Amino acid sequence: MLPAFAAVAVFSCALLPAQQPTFSTDVKVVNVLATVRNKQGQIVRNLTKDDFILEENGRSQVIRYFGQETDLPLTLGLLVDTSLSQARVLEEEREASYAFLDQMLRDKDMAFVIHFEGEVELLQDLTSSRKELETALRTLHVPQLHPTGGGGWPHMMPLQWPGSPGQWPGDAGQWPGSGGGTWPWPGGRRGGRRPWPDRPPQRTAGTGTAVYDAVFLGSDELMRKQHGRKALIILSDGVDNASKVSLETAAEAALRSDTLVYSIVYSDDMAYGPGGGAGGPWGGGGRSRDGKRVLEQLAKQTGGRVFEASKKQTVEQIYTIIQEELRNQYSLGYSPDPDPGPGYRKIRVTAKQKDLTVHAREGYYAQ
Repeated sequence: MLPAFAAVAVFSCALLPAQQPTFSTDVKVVNVLATVRNKQGQIVRNLTKDDFILEENGRSQVIRYFGQETDLPLTLGLLVDTSLSQARVLEEEREASYAFLDQMLRDKDMAFVIHFEGEVELLQDLTSSRKELETALRTLHVPQLHPTGGGGWPHMMPLQWPGSPGQWPGDAGQWPGSGGGTWPWPGGRRGGRRPWPDRPPQRTAGTGTAVYDAVFLGSDELMRKQHGRKALIILSDGVDNASKVSLETAAEAALRSDTLVYSIVYSDDMAYGPGGGAGGPWGGGGRSRDGKRVLEQLAKQTGGRVFEASKKQTVEQIYTIIQEELRNQYSLGYSPDPDPGPGYRKIRVTAKQKDLTVHAREGYYAQ
């Protein structure tokens, strides 16, 4: 991973291989990835460091390291909502996702696939194998509905953890943080206690949506250990009613792992019951608009973007836009003045040319 703070010597060699200056390794640098578009929405590729203005906590900073189209590896994470609200769009998401990965990944790039409902599951760990990624995408499904038998709303059959039918992961069937158990990866591949609230689990498998948990898991457990450029792509309506971590915790995990968060919003209000807004059988309550605002907040903080799938703009077309952005990023590096202590620092990146829009993360956590 190229953290928010890194040795300048390492950073500069990654961005400017032709230069080989000598730096003290205790000098700190902050790395910011930025995408620039003009007022017509087109990618701008011909800027230099002198075309940018960069501020930290309102204080102007000198851009000392600058690169374009860096050769750093790319790590992608697909976070796919498989709750009932996505039942009618999942097949389109699946096909578009595979086409995107097939076109996007180079030999040194890697990707992983997570799906989430009321629980979060890693379907495919980090890999560069297109075959393994396709296999994982083929396993995506929305659990089947079963009638209640009493004339009420249908309900879900409980999901089961691999190797532990009907149980929570862990030696004693406990949720992490409650005295035992492991992080819920299939087979315990990424075991270890996680900082969940110390309370009994309220299992919502198939009946809820844990967006924040999926972002936290992908960022903290997978992206944090990776080098180069990193991006999560969420396919969901953004409605969260089952996560054990907060939106703030999820956003912080993404920032600490230097990960951009993109989202493709596919809203289906009818999935939340008749009328879409009067409450439904699965606890959604017609909150798709609120979900979109949540995803917009995540994107704004991390430097990603949010797109809304529709008949005019399909998932496949949105993936093309995301691919273009990830392949046309500027890398801006600076040594904070003054050198900050631990805590959150706000970043503002703008272009001197007024009709250009810069997408970059809004801050970072100094270690």
